[in-house]
Amino acid sequence: MLSYLHEYHAGNFADVHKHAAQVLALTMMQAKPSAIAGFDTHAGIAHYDLEADRARKTAEADAGIRRLWARRDQLSGADWQPILQELERLNRGLEQLRYYPGSPAWFSCLQREQDSLTAFELHSGESSRLQQWARERPVSVLAEDGLNGLLGHLPPRAPRLLVLVDPSYELKEDYRRVADTLARAWQKCRHGVFLVWYPQLTSGVHSQLAERLARSGVRKIWHSEALLNQPPERGMTGSGMLVVNPPWGFGDRLGTMLAEVAGPDGLDIRHQQDWLVPE
Repeated sequence: MLSYLHEYHAGNFADVHKHAAQVLALTMMQAKPSAIAGFDTHAGIAHYDLEADRARKTAEADAGIRRLWARRDQLSGADWQPILQELERLNRGLEQLRYYPGSPAWFSCLQREQDSLTAFELHSGESSRLQQWARERPVSVLAEDGLNGLLGHLPPRAPRLLVLVDPSYELKEDYRRVADTLARAWQKCRHGVFLVWYPQLTSGVHSQLAERLARSGVRKIWHSEALLNQPPERGMTGSGMLVVNPPWGFGDRLGTMLAEVAGPDGLDIRHQQDWLVPE
């Protein structure tokens, strides 16, 4: 159950999709000064070394964030700038992109004084590394199940809420658990912004997540999919994001971001999006 390590996949096209949505949602919410309570249910570790043995074993970042970085001068959209600025800070002086932030680090680098961040990580090795990173930051790290932990912390004290849910889906029941947890979390905090990532798989098992959420009673769910143009015969063929209560204009801006990085010299993806459940 806890064998998955994201180090093997850090910086791949799915990470670009997921973190683009995460950073965009956060920066759009920060247009207002009121505090945001951030929750990361499956945080992993804060930073990844793309030259480490685990990352090089799959080399997935080469077709992901490294392709984006190679064409960074062509990205004119303002919504890419927070991501590019943080990558520049982490890799200053390096000829090739080497260090890549995980989801808690993307939260943290944009965190304002009034905002909070709670990161859950059940894997003992991952949680200890995450706790070391968080020691000098205003981040609370909890070594426990993120889905159960999230429900125990809602509603937050802050007036606004942003949640990222991105388990490994090692178990088929995770799709059901995520849908059911999100429905319960929405009942506790209906104004919260919830981002749920999932893998598109050749088996089609992922479809039960969106189908179950569509029947759950949760309203205002945006559905974004980054699909590989040349998918493998087995495994992950695309990346999916479900966004509950997206900020106004979120879909248009995310679509523009992904259109800028897709193409022959960029990510080998096509992007499609629409409402899964309207308001």
